[in-house]
Amino acid sequence: MNPRPSRLAIAFAATLFLSSSACFFLPRRTRAQDMETEITATARVFPDVGPGIRAIKRDAHGRYYFLSTVDHSVRVYRVDNSYLGKIPRAPSRAASIVYGQDMDVDAAGNVYVADRGANRVKVYTPDGRLSLSIAVEAPTSVVALEGGDIAVTSLKSHDLITVYDSHGRFVREFGDLSDLAEHEEFNRFLNLGRLATDPASHIYYAFTYSPEPTVRKYDMFGYSKYQISLHTLDIYPGAQAERRNIARIDLQSMPQPLPKVIDAIGVDPRTQEVWIAMGDDLMKFDKSGTRVARYRTLMPDGEDLNASAILIERHRILLADNPHGIFSFARPDLPSPQPDKTK
Repeated sequence: MNPRPSRLAIAFAATLFLSSSACFFLPRRTRAQDMETEITATARVFPDVGPGIRAIKRDAHGRYYFLSTVDHSVRVYRVDNSYLGKIPRAPSRAASIVYGQDMDVDAAGNVYVADRGANRVKVYTPDGRLSLSIAVEAPTSVVALEGGDIAVTSLKSHDLITVYDSHGRFVREFGDLSDLAEHEEFNRFLNLGRLATDPASHIYYAFTYSPEPTVRKYDMFGYSKYQISLHTLDIYPGAQAERRNIARIDLQSMPQPLPKVIDAIGVDPRTQEVWIAMGDDLMKFDKSGTRVARYRTLMPDGEDLNASAILIERHRILLADNPHGIFSFARPDLPSPQPDKTK
């Protein structure tokens, strides 16, 4: 004779069923943040721009600027992909770019280059002449701010960000380092990051090696606006593995290569939405720093695209993949354009 299940057992089974079912049917908005949508590039653009791309910028006149470690220059193009020239126009020993790590362009068309190979931040006029050279040991990223100030990151700076005025004079320094390792030099290396800015001169600092993908937003005077730090289920296993790897290297006190966590950052100039690239993952965060979308980026032939630079435009996104070039994506967060109806 089979015993009948008690009411308690039936209630427990029903509760278990409803709880597990809820994971699939109820919190669709929560689960959507962890869902990844594939997006495929519509085309390769600026086809003669190839390996070594470190930065993509666009000025107020629609000209595009590409910094390459291969060309040792900034290449300038029109929107129709036609080549305009390079910066510096006539390289001298002082003006030449030895190893450009990052670049920015201000509203007037001046070009700023973090030349790590020369231990300098170099500023060029719109016609390609060197107008300013600031001695900075091992600069890694640079952005131009309102009023002519220049924000720089460096491997040797005490804080995350150093600001210079338009004459190259020190103004201020801010941004506390995260405690990621015991040894000071190793911890400073782990705090390296890339800068981005917006028309309001907010400064975005994306940590390159922090195990949990982290972006801090400051105003131009160094006051913190928010911090993005991902601790979600899709990130947790990789972050824990990276923390163990960092602890092992820190204990051995031996320099070893580390994989990047954040490869590139871009900011929508209209909305202050932040986009970060992590391998072939492209994540979007709203103005308050909340993650709202996640995409897997593919080249037109279906191969993974690992972005090294991002430019967010009104109706498209440009991603650089080293060594394959520059690729254009339709904005996946905007409605697809409707075809014109013929009468």
